[in-house]
Order: sequence, then C-alpha cells, then structure tokens
Amino acid sequence: MVKTSRLLRGGRLASVRKDVVKFTSSIKSDRRLLKSVIKINQAHVAMLMEQKIIEWPHGSKLLQALSQLEPKIKLKPSLEDVHVALEEEVNKKVGQEIGGNLHIAKSRNDQVSTAIKMELRQNLLDLMNSVTKLQEALRRLAEKHIRTVVPGHTHLHPAQPVTFAHYLLSYLDMLERDLHRLEETYQRVNLCPMGAGALATSSFPIDRDRVAELLGFSEVLENSIDAVGSRDFVLETMADLTIISIDVSRLVEDLILWSSPNFGIVELPDRFSFTSSIMPQKKNPDVLEVIRARTSHVIGNFLATAATLKALPSSYNMDFQEITPGLWESLENVRNSLTILSKLVAELKVFKNVFHKPFLSFSTSTELANMLVRKHKVPFRTAHRIVGSLTKILTEQKSTFSDLTPELLHMVAQDSSGLSLNIHLRDIKEATDPFKFVESHKARGGPSPTEVNRMLRIRKQWTAVSESKLSKKKLELNEANNKLQSLVQSYSSSDTKSVAKPKN
Repeated sequence: MVKTSRLLRGGRLASVRKDVVKFTSSIKSDRRLLKSVIKINQAHVAMLMEQKIIEWPHGSKLLQALSQLEPKIKLKPSLEDVHVALEEEVNKKVGQEIGGNLHIAKSRNDQVSTAIKMELRQNLLDLMNSVTKLQEALRRLAEKHIRTVVPGHTHLHPAQPVTFAHYLLSYLDMLERDLHRLEETYQRVNLCPMGAGALATSSFPIDRDRVAELLGFSEVLENSIDAVGSRDFVLETMADLTIISIDVSRLVEDLILWSSPNFGIVELPDRFSFTSSIMPQKKNPDVLEVIRARTSHVIGNFLATAATLKALPSSYNMDFQEITPGLWESLENVRNSLTILSKLVAELKVFKNVFHKPFLSFSTSTELANMLVRKHKVPFRTAHRIVGSLTKILTEQKSTFSDLTPELLHMVAQDSSGLSLNIHLRDIKEATDPFKFVESHKARGGPSPTEVNRMLRIRKQWTAVSESKLSKKKLELNEANNKLQSLVQSYSSSDTKSVAKPKN
C-alpha cells in the first residue's frame, strides 16, 4: 500500500485518497526544482538565524541537514510536491521538534515561484547561449558567401537577386531581437518572491532583501500578492520562445524548400538527412521537418498558458502547477532545435551558379526599369509597364533577358507607351546582370558585398557583446551561490551566535 505524507494531515484535514494525491502531485515536474529548493531553504534558515527568529543551534542543525541532502534524492510519487518531500527528509535527520521550524515565515506559494525563477534563470542563460551559437554559425557561413548571388523571393516566386550572405543576415538580425527580448525577460525573472508567504508576508521580522541577495536575485518582488499570484514571467518567457520558434521555423522552411530540386539553392549535409525506405534517390530533410513540427508545440504551450492564466482570480491558484511543465518542454524544444540547427548550418552547401535557370532571368526586371528612368528620363510607372509588357512577350516566346535586343525593347516601348527609345546593348546587359544588380544596391542594409561586409563586421561585435553579458550574468549567479554555501558552512559549524553576519 502506498503511503501519502502525513506532514500536512491531522489538523484541518484527515487522510486523503492516494489516487487523489497522484492526480494532483507535481513531483514528476518538480524533480528539476530540487536543487533550487534546497538553496532556498538554506538561505531562508540563514536569514531566520540572523534575525533571531529561530535559535542558533536549531538553525545550525537545519543547515547541516539541508547540506547533507543529495540534489537527486528519491522523490516518492506518493508525495504532493518537492517541498513536502524535502521537509520530510529534514525531519528524518533532525526530528520534528527542530525540523518543524523549517517552514517558519514561508509558504509553498512563495517558495515554488522562487524555485521556478531560479531554474528558469539558468535555462534562459543556456538559451541565450544557444541563440548566440546559431548567430555565429550564420555569420560564419555568410562570410563565405558575400558574393554568392541567389534569387530572393516574395510570395514564393523569384523576385530580385540578393547574396546568400545578405539572406543569412536577415535571420541573424531576427535572432538578435530575440536575444534582446530574452535579456529583458531575464531582468524580470530575476526578482525574488521569497518572504511573500502565502500572500501576506509574515508577522515575523524577516529580511526579504537578505534572502534575495543570498539567492542571487537583483531585487525583491515587492508586493506579496503579486509575488505569489503572478506567472507573467512564465508567459513572457513562453512568448519569447514562441517568437524564436516562429523565426526558426521560417528559416527551416526556407532550407527545406531551397534544398528541393525545384529550387536547388542549397544542399543539406548527409549527416543531417535521411533517405526513403522505398525510393533510393531521395534525400529527405527529416531533421528540419522535426524542428518545424516541434516549434508548433511551443506555440501550443504558450496558448495553453495564456488560456489558463486569463481565467484566474488574484493570488495563488493550483492551476499554476499545470503550466510549468509546458514551460520546461518549450525551453527544451527551442534549445535543442537551435543547437541542431547551428550544427547543420555549419555544414550547409550553397550552390553558386543558380541563375542559369531561364525563369530566374526576369528577377532583374526592376533594374531594367530603373535604367530607363535614369538614362532615358522615363517615369517609373511607364518604365514598369514597358518592362512588364516585355516580360510577357519574352515569356510567351520562351525567351529570357539574355535574348533581349535594343530593337525589341524599342518596339515594346513604342507599342505600350508611345515612346521612342535609343537603347544601347551594354546598358541592357548591365541592367539584367544579377551580380551587377547586387553590386548596385548599396543603400544601407542592401545586398551589395560592400554593405554586407560592413554589416557582418558589426554583427561580429554583437556576438562579443552578448557573450560578455552572458559571462557576467553567470558569474553573478556563481558568486551568489558560493557566498550562500560559504555562509551555510560557517553557520552549520557553529552552535552559538558568535558567527557574525558577513558584510555585503
């Protein structure tokens, strides 16, 4: 027979059905919070000792017991959550008389929110690192293809020539905005709910700032109802993950399409491809398709979280427990997708001569119209009509711009707009050359090699700045943890009040 915890029974409530405990238990999801929960209890007990809320010898024994807990202690599925499990383990070591004081001036409500934030902080740092790794992979590939001209598309149709480097920069820049959103979210995650209690703080003279300091938070999340009753930091994180997923899914979709024979712009590495069980000629983009599917799960988790939160009254509700697994799943999906995609991009093959395909010839049509505007003072709308008519005729003749002559252009201009134009062949050739098209587009943010080189230099600096910020945040958390563990060791080894509170 499975026994449930008696820790919270025997007072207001009698026994509870074991199937009810199993149904409501968060133990499975809580496993990843155990390490954080131990630290929270260590910081809380140290604060209680400093504030003379508990006797120093009792606090010392509690800290000793907490330090002896393995981060991977067995969490029985019969227990409600990790908080009850930890308290039971402490009671086994020090007895109920001392262990019963572990929960003075705190609630599972403020503790679980703090634990989620502590775990989420580390996950956000790991995620930001994964974003910068993909940015770096895109930048390195772009540096190899500054002069590789490929067709840009709108409405999935060939539009205008760009360089492959210019195309990659578009996603690198999207990811930079994603990174900034994560950095802003981290600041709000890094606010400490501890000390809020169930919803109204405590009548004991607790020091919330001290606990926040020991746990590496930048500030206290002040209002106690807000501290325990808000999960906007979860929703904000999942919104960030949703935007990243959309950006990544669009890149993946491009690579799936561009690697197909109909496009033939890139070839996926063999190590990231699979073949058909029946058709031996196939090279399928299975990895990319799995990423595309898993990003949709992230969007689903965000919508489920939003739907859950919008229906809740203020303060703590048990519904909060049900949204946390979706947060961890989404983080894992996005981080793993970014990691695999970074490795795939590093080995991607890009074809350098795709403009031999006849239908791509017309992608320089805008520049042909621009030439008529610049050299022959034709109004742009008139030039647009002339080149449109010309394209229609050449398409019907199964010809391309390589077959265009000054005579044909003159005839079409005369018929469509009543203009008599004396066009030189070299002007036609220059206007319809894909590489010259790219070279001429030197406006800020354009595809010209000069402009792309400039942007790449700046993006390289972005990566250095991002890595520096990440290192600083990791260092801050490490220093806070080292400070906490040093304090725990000091307080645990003394059963008197002679140990002074360390200076900040």
